Formats: sequence, structure tokens, C-alpha cells
Amino acid sequence: MEFYRITYSIKQNLGIISLNCPEKQNALDDQIVSELAQAFTQAQRDSNIKAVILRAEGDSFCLGFDLPYIQRISKYDFNQNLQDSTDFMKLLQQIYTLRKPVIALIQGPALAVGCGLATVCDFIIAARETAKFGYTEVQVGFIPAIILIFLVRRIGEGKARELILNGDIFSADEACKLGLINKTVPAIELDKAGICFANELITKNSSTSMGLIKELFARVHGMSTSDALDYATHLNALIRMTDDCKKGIEALLNEKTIKW
Repeated sequence: MEFYRITYSIKQNLGIISLNCPEKQNALDDQIVSELAQAFTQAQRDSNIKAVILRAEGDSFCLGFDLPYIQRISKYDFNQNLQDSTDFMKLLQQIYTLRKPVIALIQGPALAVGCGLATVCDFIIAARETAKFGYTEVQVGFIPAIILIFLVRRIGEGKARELILNGDIFSADEACKLGLINKTVPAIELDKAGICFANELITKNSSTSMGLIKELFARVHGMSTSDALDYATHLNALIRMTDDCKKGIEALLNEKTIKW
């Protein structure tokens, strides 16, 4: 599959998806959204891929939507805007529900929809000196409506209200304190840290287990306690029948260390 605005590569058991429009600070348009969706689909279907890294080329992770694209959608009618919004929603949902861990590596600004892309990933590692975050849509008369749903799940409604209504840009250290990101590293070590973290995840943990845990997180929101517990109980029964669980029990009984 050929990509023009992103790159997709494989490093052992990792799928690496990179935004690749540094001349536009990796600002998004409908083509990049489409290519990202195709790349994540490809990573999901490849059984050799155990985790995915989302990163970007250049000095910025993603500065939001591309200005010519914004100009174009400003002339759309409701149905055109609804289709375009639906495509972006599907991409965020695809990343959020992917049955493999997704790690975002943030260097430079991740603003508006760029910050949204990071928000739906399972883990976010940021360059300590250069990464900046912000849900800045309110400053230009827009709203991060789709992103808000995922942000509330990540950091809670109170903090989400503060970040979205203020629209301020904040540092990697502030993002870490808020619980938005998982850790910061020196900028020069960002890619190495991401690959090391991803490899640690897939070496020590069952891919089947991590995939089902992601499904559980995605589906229990909005369920009643009774329905959530019923679903979790069925998932608990299902995991016991998998090859990974049987392998894990055997290793535990024989006091062996598993390398997944």
C-alpha cells in the first residue's frame, strides 16, 4: 500500500506510523486522515505486529488542521461536514479500540486535532524540552467535540473542562502532572525511548490479554454496573480458553519466565 503524507514501516514486531508533512508542521487534512486509517488497519491485520508507534517527522507532532483544508470545509454544507467529521471520528475510534497497544511520541507542538490524535493513544511519551499540548479549538470558534469524549475518559471531566474551555497551550511537564501523558524524556532520546517501551510491553505481556483489556475499556463505558459485570465475566471466561492463558498457566506452574 502506498502512502504520500505519512510513512508506515515495520521494525521487528512494531508498526511505526509517522506523520510526514514537516513542511506543514504535520497539519491534518482529509487525505492524511484517510492514510492514517489505512495504516492502522494494516497494522491491525498484520499478526506479526504486536504494538504500534505513532510519531511525526520534523519539529512538530501536529499543529492541528491544515489551513487550506479549513478553508475548504468552511464552504461545506451540513451533510459534507457530517461525513468529514464522521471520517475523523472513525479514525480516533479506530486508534482507541485497536487490539494492540498504541504509543504516541510527541516532539514539538501537538495542538487541537493533533492533541486529539495523541489523546486516543494508550500511552503518550513526550520530549521534555520541546513538546507542547493544547486543545485550542475554542480560540478560533471551533470545538473539540469528538476529542472531548476521549479526553474525559483519560483525565476526568473537571480537568477536561479546564483544558478545553481555556484553550491554553501547556508544557510536557504540565501534561504529565495532569495525567494526560505518561512520561517525559529528553528530546534526543524520544524515538529510542518509545521503541524500548513498546518492546518491553510486548515482551513481558500477552498480546491477547492486552487486546482484550483494550476492548474491555472501550466497551464498559456507558453500561450499567450489572451489564458491565456481565460482559466482564464473559470476557474473563473467554480469556481462560485462549492459548496465551494456557501458556501462562503452564509457565506459572513450572516457575518459568515467559517471553511473549
